[in-house]
Formats: sequence, C-alpha cells, structure tokens
Amino acid sequence: MNPEQSGKPGATGIKRVVNATGYSIQGLKAAFRHEAAIRQEVSLLIIAAIALIWLSLPVVETILMLASVVLVLIVELINSAIEAVVDRVGTERHELSGRAKDIGSAAVLVALSLAAFTWGYILYHHFVA
Repeated sequence: MNPEQSGKPGATGIKRVVNATGYSIQGLKAAFRHEAAIRQEVSLLIIAAIALIWLSLPVVETILMLASVVLVLIVELINSAIEAVVDRVGTERHELSGRAKDIGSAAVLVALSLAAFTWGYILYHHFVA
C-alpha cells in the first residue's frame, strides 16, 4: 500500500522504519531530560539489571524480573505522554484532564505493584522457602 492509499503521507518501507526509530530515540531523550520519574525508573532498571547479574537466578526468572521493571518504564513513558498532551491542551483545571492524569498515574502504580510482587515472589521462593 502506498502513502496515498493509506491516507497518511510520509516515507514507506525501510525509510519509515528508520524515521520511526529516530522519533523513538528523540522521545526517549526528551522523556529522560524532562521527566524525573523516567530518570528514577531508568536508575531502578540499571540497579535491577546489576542485581540480577549478581543473583544468578535461572534464565526465565531473570527475564520475568527484568521485564517487570521494563514494564514500569514503559507505563511511565505512556503516563508522561498523557500528561504532556493534557498540559498542552490547557493549564486550567478540568475534570477530564485530572481523570486522565490520575488514570495514567494509577497505571504506573499497577505496574510498580506487579514488579514488586514478581521480585518478592521469585526471591522468596529462591532464598526463603
């Protein structure tokens, strides 16, 4: 399908993939530069990766534990994007704006809870039980 058929102008094929990758890298840089929560969660990810190397757990458990922390970062990126869009639309208080931000924050809390449960469960069964 060419751009005219899709209704979206722009590059296609490999050029589109290259452009999309560049935009994603720009997004990561912007999130890291402007969002303290992203910097904190990248730090958490680095600490988690080091801890997992040190712990030497089985591969599947290591992947699950690391993935749970990566999921927190993914959800925080989405939450930060929601907050940026809401703030761009207007700075006045609006029920729907507040709800969108609160729901994004709740998603981060759920992801953090999942990570804590995953780490706790696996570590408990390896070192306590």
